[in-house]
Amino acid sequence: MTYSIASFLSSLLFNKPLIMKLVVDVQYTDSSALCAGILFNHWDTPAISQKLFTHTENIQAYESGSFYKRELPCIMNLIEEHNIAPELIIIDGYVFLDGKSKAGLGKYLYDRLNGDTPIIGVAKKAFNDIAPDYEILRGTSTKPLYITAIDMPLQEAKERIATMHGKHRIPTLLRQVDQLCRGIN
Repeated sequence: MTYSIASFLSSLLFNKPLIMKLVVDVQYTDSSALCAGILFNHWDTPAISQKLFTHTENIQAYESGSFYKRELPCIMNLIEEHNIAPELIIIDGYVFLDGKSKAGLGKYLYDRLNGDTPIIGVAKKAFNDIAPDYEILRGTSTKPLYITAIDMPLQEAKERIATMHGKHRIPTLLRQVDQLCRGIN
């Protein structure tokens, strides 16, 4: 989806956010976190429409099996602070821990957004015994990424991530948002 100058100006004049895709990641210290987001328009380009940052204090301690309790408030702070309504969100993690029913970060995010925004989870490591159906290979890597989704067919989510810009295992924009939240880029 592309935006004309007229639609961009109209969004500014009438305080309506432009609808784009959002990729997010969070980096933690002992008691705070930096959430970075990248808004983008096209799946196959490295072009960033906007970089977003939000700092969150007093985050919850890590709790095995309940990672969402720590990360979800940070992502929600980013969305609310910047008043964005993305058409789709890509997270670093799982929507469903088993691929289809056991809620992960992405499912909790989807619910917090009232089921209005499709979520794609991209995980670098297998959680328990997730089925091979959720794997994709990118570039020349022999290590899969694990793709889960809600409000979008799994095959479409896998194709979208597979076609994202970048010749390596991790798509360019996912690598860049990881670097942004770590203060590298």
